[in-house]
Amino acid sequence: MNIKFNIIIVLVLQALFFACKTTDKVLEAEATIPNSFRGAETNPSDTSTLASVPWRTFFTDSKLIDLIDTAIANNYDLQIAIKNMETAQLLFKQAKAGYYPDLNLQIAANSSRPSDNSLNGISLNQFLGTTHIEDYTTALALSWEADVWGKIRNQKAIALASYLQSEEAKKAVQTQLVSSIAKGYYNLLMLREQLDVAKQNLALTDSTLHIIKEQYDVGEITLLGLEQAEAQRLAAASLVPEFEQRIATQENAIQLLTGKFPSEITPISSLNRVILPEKLTAGVPSALLSRRPDVKSAEIGVLASNAQTRLAQANMYPSLTITAQSGVNAFTASNWFNVPASLFGMVAGSITQPILQRRQLKTQHETAKIEQEKSVIKFKQSVLTAVGEVSDALIAIDKLEQRESIALNRTTRLQNAINHAGLLFETGMANYLEIITAQENVLQSELELAGIKKAQLDALVDLYRSLGGGWE
Repeated sequence: MNIKFNIIIVLVLQALFFACKTTDKVLEAEATIPNSFRGAETNPSDTSTLASVPWRTFFTDSKLIDLIDTAIANNYDLQIAIKNMETAQLLFKQAKAGYYPDLNLQIAANSSRPSDNSLNGISLNQFLGTTHIEDYTTALALSWEADVWGKIRNQKAIALASYLQSEEAKKAVQTQLVSSIAKGYYNLLMLREQLDVAKQNLALTDSTLHIIKEQYDVGEITLLGLEQAEAQRLAAASLVPEFEQRIATQENAIQLLTGKFPSEITPISSLNRVILPEKLTAGVPSALLSRRPDVKSAEIGVLASNAQTRLAQANMYPSLTITAQSGVNAFTASNWFNVPASLFGMVAGSITQPILQRRQLKTQHETAKIEQEKSVIKFKQSVLTAVGEVSDALIAIDKLEQRESIALNRTTRLQNAINHAGLLFETGMANYLEIITAQENVLQSELELAGIKKAQLDALVDLYRSLGGGWE
């Protein structure tokens, strides 16, 4: 009889094993990647990339390096990302411990007095000669679930993926922080140069107004000309506090990123003296898979979703649990630790198959498969976005170089024109309107040139960040 029963148990377990065998498809993090970036020089053999350059080497301004150093040490967003990484690491350690059994120490003591008219009360009086009963127990209880279907293995894989994603999230925060500090610093340099231009223009306007006043006093020009010149001088003067305000606001923004209260920042360089790497190699698009934190995180997300799907499927299968308990037990305190008489032990095994929860578990499984497909879509989207950002930066660098050449030529010609206009005005061969127009044109051209130079630096920083640089 026992042999037949054992054979039936083995057959049932084999049937469950083959019926529950996991067959979910494992999705791969695959995406179509172009051979080269738009706007880059085509050289498939050159796999070097600007992203491999450490940020301390990429940036050469010592003041900017100090600001980035301070931001990495104090920025709150980065600190939160580090704490998230620490939390994920602890959860991964917990998941690895899932293979071990649960072990608990139990210590219990109780006393009960049954009714004298109850069966228990009568029995106590007859057999023990007492009206109450005591029970004292000290035991170790062990419970362990066999990882038959890979539940613990997949939980560990999910926890590991979460930890790795938290690492990539920290890298992403740092690359964005380095980029924001650098672009903010370059914007500060631009504003300071524009402030110098505004002050020079104001001095030039003062000189022109002085000459116009002298001409008005001798009747060479009308009151209208004088008023227009004074209005231009006021317009030029208003630019100075405007740029000073924008400089202070930018300084505050940078200091907040570094984790400091608003204060003044004194650059040691100027916009025209910023030096960046001359060789701007973007490498091949496939390098983004290992360099960009967001792409790497999306790739890890696919692996996590595969494990989550397998876990959801495994939750639908029977669980094999083994429990054991051992300790000492007595109904009197004096015999509580009377060994070996008070020793006891118990071992049991159980198989639990979910039945009524099947709709819920099936829904979780189907939802996990949808999330699995979504993770692949997100990965493809991250690759597409990354390639697009690199291409945008490369095109911007090329076109801004052309714009700078044109703006520089225009500014030089306008500066020559205003010198000639000044001489002609002093000799009476040019009127005040031509002087005002020439000065306004030079001002706008010089401000525009400073803006283009700053945009060039921004484009270089964008290229560096979009390639995955800035986290090492």
